[in-house]
Amino acid sequence: MYTTQLDNGITNAYAAEPDMYYAIAPSPEQQRNYAQQNGLAVLLVATLLSIALTVS
Repeated sequence: MYTTQLDNGITNAYAAEPDMYYAIAPSPEQQRNYAQQNGLAVLLVATLLSIALTVS
């Protein structure tokens, strides 16, 4: 941990900063998987909403 002490005796403690890196764009296969997961999530939410509306 990196700390400094000011002239009046107060100690400042700084958190360790992680190394930075550039994000990598998803491959076409990953994009297809994301689209499939999105479709399943929309289907699940629509099903749950329709069941809730039917029961109430």
